[in-house]
Amino acid sequence: MPNTTRAFLLGPLLKGVSRSFYLTLRVLPTGMRDPIGVAYLLARAADTIADTSIVPPAERLTLLLSLRAAVNGASDQSAQLQRIAGQLAGQQTQSDEKVLLESLEPALAILPQLADDDRHAVREIVTTLTEGMEFDLRTFPDEQSGRLVALRELSELDLYTYQVAGCVGEFWTKMTYAHLPGTLTEAEPAMIARGVRFGKALQLTNVLRDCGKDLRIGRCYLPSVLLERYILTPRDLLEPGASLRAQPLMRELVGHALDHYRAAVDYTLAIPARAVRLRLACVWPIVIGLETLELLVTNPAWLEPGRASKIKRGDVYRILARSIPTVASNALLRGWMERLIARVDLQRRS
Repeated sequence: MPNTTRAFLLGPLLKGVSRSFYLTLRVLPTGMRDPIGVAYLLARAADTIADTSIVPPAERLTLLLSLRAAVNGASDQSAQLQRIAGQLAGQQTQSDEKVLLESLEPALAILPQLADDDRHAVREIVTTLTEGMEFDLRTFPDEQSGRLVALRELSELDLYTYQVAGCVGEFWTKMTYAHLPGTLTEAEPAMIARGVRFGKALQLTNVLRDCGKDLRIGRCYLPSVLLERYILTPRDLLEPGASLRAQPLMRELVGHALDHYRAAVDYTLAIPARAVRLRLACVWPIVIGLETLELLVTNPAWLEPGRASKIKRGDVYRILARSIPTVASNALLRGWMERLIARVDLQRRS
């Protein structure tokens, strides 16, 4: 593959499709950027396939499974990738996503250029992430059907948050041990477990933030067993006044998220202060996630799509600016993140 193609895929295209995550990628140590960047591109392509609602779910599932097979070395991968581009690229409203689907073949061509362990890890993470997307497509109805389906058990929600985010924390941790030996001094299994919880914290935050939007396309990630405890049904969440009725349920799940964030803080502080880039890559999503939860627990209309709890771009810049003088100090860093956790916890209990 020409160096210019690889540079485009892991540079401008990655920036175009990764949004704020590109900030995190840019501060990673050099050896970690390529495998994580390739994994992100492939996962983003899979997500685009799964989310193209103009295509029926069964067809999206077929294309998603084709991409997974191609990532794992299927012999007919060229034909599969051409099929994906042919059926979906023209349906994209975002030009970067269209280019990504049309660039799957050169993106996959990067895989053989990676070290064996990195290639295996990328295939593993993309497989797990696509299993989460497959779960969505098999569990929930067509977005245009008018039907609404809820998860049943809390264990399903926990598995889902692992498949679409917790596994990323696991992958990230393995990449750190592989590419920066000696940086993490704690036992790898303990750090992987924290990394999984780190990812679950972020995804549970996303689930709660996007709940109103998801409900309107037939997806209720709030488990029925929990809804029943609060004398609610999935349809009740679409009614006027639902945000206030369901606020105690939301606040209970925020409590679960905060438990995961505490593990994420421990994960971050286990990274030595000299590894500034790695720390920043952890601090930013933690603080952004906690500030999102703070908006959520004080939002009386959290289930209304037009009033979702999202922090503003200026707040992101404020977080970035504050993180620079703070990141090398365990005391300052722990104090900042634990004060945020305590503030959210106090507000959710009030």
